[in-house]
Amino acid sequence: MWWACGLAGLAVVATGLAGPVQVAEVAHRAGPVLAFLLAVTVVAELADEAGVFDAAARLAARAGRGRTWRLWLLVVVLGVLATTVLSLDTTAVLLTPVVLSLAAQLRLDPLPFALTTVWLANTASLLLPVSNLTNLIALDALEDLGVRGTGGFVALTWAPALAGAGAAVAVLALVHRRSLRGGYGAAPPAPPRDPVLFGTAAVVCALLAPAFVSGVEPAVPATAAALVLVAVFARRRPGALRPALLPWRTVVLVSGLFLVVEAAQAHGLTDLLRPVAGTGEGLGAHLRLAATAAVGANALDNLPAYLAAEPLAGSPARLVAVLAGVDLGPLVTPWASLATLLWLERCRARGVHVPLTRFAALGLLGATASVGAAVLALQLTS
Repeated sequence: MWWACGLAGLAVVATGLAGPVQVAEVAHRAGPVLAFLLAVTVVAELADEAGVFDAAARLAARAGRGRTWRLWLLVVVLGVLATTVLSLDTTAVLLTPVVLSLAAQLRLDPLPFALTTVWLANTASLLLPVSNLTNLIALDALEDLGVRGTGGFVALTWAPALAGAGAAVAVLALVHRRSLRGGYGAAPPAPPRDPVLFGTAAVVCALLAPAFVSGVEPAVPATAAALVLVAVFARRRPGALRPALLPWRTVVLVSGLFLVVEAAQAHGLTDLLRPVAGTGEGLGAHLRLAATAAVGANALDNLPAYLAAEPLAGSPARLVAVLAGVDLGPLVTPWASLATLLWLERCRARGVHVPLTRFAALGLLGATASVGAAVLALQLTS
């Protein structure tokens, strides 16, 4: 998949379908996204190596007090908070190793906890501009439509965000109700850790939260955090610094998708989508637009799908419907959002197999419920 997207991106440049103007636009919009991806992945890998996620999992296990459902609810709260404040991609990178380590330590089925993490990384990402990179991109369009700053954004999104995340949690609880019964025993003793590596990585991860909501471009604090950890590891455990830390396949995939969609927009993609997405206001029109955006996200990726659907909005409510589709809808295909790709990488790194047919079937159910609930809440509050 990743190499096909890379070849497609090269092809549209080589054939002139994406000219210098389109390539420059892709660099402008995708550059910060990819820089953030590279840096935050390095942070996650090295923090995992230092034992931060193992320690966090042990704390969560103690807070769950031996009941699986209570532990799951704790993961839900952590997922919602982390996604809202840190962004969905950070949740996928930082929280996924925590829940996988937790399940391994307590001998629980890892799949319900892993799916909860990735679902909430997507469905809890509508509330704040920093919650999702598509939201950050949408701020400019909302400014043009008369919506000012974070306060104006939240005034539009608070109800759809709560409804969408709530619907996802309800579906997860229903689907995994049997797996969440019963209890668990004590975790085995903690392995020995390098105190300098552990302390540095823990502090770096803790400082990322306020840094990401400070208004600074997210790639900046993520890069600073990665450089600090690389410097400390270079001195104390240089063997951990290897090329595999960098998610090159994901970078190639996202770059190729951006180039293909930018070229398609330059050659009439918006006009092609307009009859599908429809026009007008109201519940039916917003559902149609959100569904179009959600299908586009699952077919391509939520970032290029947003770029393709943004010109179809024309009003603040319709733009929130687009965001509902591209933020909450990417639950069906692994490439539907960068967060899902990052989550899948973390699962593979931990040896957790995710059956993609089951992932898609459950994701279709979750996306339908979550996007539908968000659009209904939008209609009731706009």
